[in-house]
Amino acid sequence: MELVLFAAWCFLVALAGGLVGLVLGNLRLPATVLVGSSPAAAAGANLGISAVAAAAAAIAHVRAGRINWPLFAWMAPPSVAGALVGGYVGGVLPGDALLAVIATVLLYSGLDLLRWTPPAAHPADDPPELDIRAAVLTGFGIGLLGGIVGLILGSLRMPALLRVVHETPRRAVGTNVTVGLCVGIAGVLGHLPAESPDWRLLAVGAAASIPGALLGARLTGRLSPRQLVRAIAAVLLVAAAAMAAQALS
Repeated sequence: MELVLFAAWCFLVALAGGLVGLVLGNLRLPATVLVGSSPAAAAGANLGISAVAAAAAAIAHVRAGRINWPLFAWMAPPSVAGALVGGYVGGVLPGDALLAVIATVLLYSGLDLLRWTPPAAHPADDPPELDIRAAVLTGFGIGLLGGIVGLILGSLRMPALLRVVHETPRRAVGTNVTVGLCVGIAGVLGHLPAESPDWRLLAVGAAASIPGALLGARLTGRLSPRQLVRAIAAVLLVAAAAMAAQALS
């Protein structure tokens, strides 16, 4: 029964994540730890499930043309590098304090995005100028934090793409989840030397997450930019509450 409930939760998390371009591993992590064989094995399984959910959502976003591939090429490598470095130093820093800081950032980001307004429209031959330097720096920094706490942290990367890099909401959704796929794979590989993931939970969670992520990604195109950003903001606020609860526990 606990595996059935776990699968249902993974489906719902993937559905919400696919819709707004987030993997939401922080919402899945407490349930994974609860039914996992050990906290370390559960963390590895959670990263694996996140990678599978991101891959499923990315397929739908690729087909819909919602990925900025040049931006992905700039952001993915430093994100993976940051995750690997973060995984190495994760045992040195107090994880609870870091979770509390991330929860505070998520809370601020969610409230800030609630006030977001669409930028002025650009002609087709004059797209908005992106801040590539900000994409590289935020990719590494968020990857570093994620490696330390064992999460992909697309919930931090998304507001950075919107507010700092200045990507459009729909392309930010697809680009963010595709970068998250790379970070998730790197996270799983980083866990293998210490302790293998709980393969049973990974299989169950991945099987339940794939249809949820595909369905959520397909629903993305039905929302206006304002509705999409508000949905992202709402999910960020929920993620902030979940991460704060983890820090306090």
